[in-house]
Amino acid sequence: MKKILVINPGSTSTKIAYYEDKEERLNENVFHDDSELAEFKTIADQYDYRLALITTFLEKEGIDISELDAVVGRGGSLPPVEAGAYLVNDQMIDWLVNKTDVHHASNLGAMLAQGFKEKAKSECIAMIYDPITVDQFHDLSRISGLKGVNRRSIGHMLNMRAIAMKTAEDLGKPYEETNLIVAHLGSGSTISAHQKGRMIDLSIDDEGPFSVERTGSLCLKEFIPFCYQMTQEEITSWTRKKGGMISYLGTNSGIEVEKRIDAGDKEAELILEAMAYQVAKGIGELGTVLNGQVDQIVITGGFAYSKRIINWVTERVSFIAPVSAIPGEFEMEALRNGALRVLDGTELANEFN
Repeated sequence: MKKILVINPGSTSTKIAYYEDKEERLNENVFHDDSELAEFKTIADQYDYRLALITTFLEKEGIDISELDAVVGRGGSLPPVEAGAYLVNDQMIDWLVNKTDVHHASNLGAMLAQGFKEKAKSECIAMIYDPITVDQFHDLSRISGLKGVNRRSIGHMLNMRAIAMKTAEDLGKPYEETNLIVAHLGSGSTISAHQKGRMIDLSIDDEGPFSVERTGSLCLKEFIPFCYQMTQEEITSWTRKKGGMISYLGTNSGIEVEKRIDAGDKEAELILEAMAYQVAKGIGELGTVLNGQVDQIVITGGFAYSKRIINWVTERVSFIAPVSAIPGEFEMEALRNGALRVLDGTELANEFN
């Protein structure tokens, strides 16, 4: 029996799960006080605070850290890497602390995995799986339209690949023999094209549809003047935290927006449908990447719970391929399954270099 701890850091909480083989024994979201997080200058500075808090929580739950066989964290902003498992090493930690240009809470995943490995038995492994910078783009995918500015492969890689593999299994086909489009819709949205087991292109949250908090692509002629009226920090905040649905409706709660629509709020309905409209456009774009040969379109993430969103998107894209919805995220299970494959030898863990 293999004992596995899964760690998925978020901006204000850390999801943790404990498994014995595939059986889930614990799954909790440990929340962090905003005022305490505000004391840290960088994401990396939160390491000791989160490690201590999670350690105390696990001990209260009766989890013996010293018996762990593997600790797997969500992979953060590494340089572009292939998909799969990566053992945590000093080079990885150094990159995430000192060299990365994307300071995201997921960067703590590898650090916390290493911290708990040091508390466990000597043969315990610390690893990450499908970090947010998984890059399987082909050459055409990288061209942006301005020399010197390349398109990047970055986004909800872990959940999208997990959903793609699950969908292929449901279709009764190997992932390596299917063409899929996966739309992850949440506070930020990412839409990806999967061709024969590789994620060859995607529409990330700053170039695709607007989402709950992010603007997505904007008309440059209209937007450029704003860049001369604000600082870089202000522009970043407006496009990544205060844009999208929240800029129109003043809320980041999809449930609240649905209630407004039910009460007859036409503006709320217009904005939510516009978001679905843009998601459908993004799916259509990636349908061309796959030459129209798509086995399934899958909608996942928090907004996959919305029947309105699903119906609006389906009306516009079902001519491309059948549409299904898998609400929520399957990141914890995906991390667990990756660790199990490494432990039983069916998948080889990579060394980060």
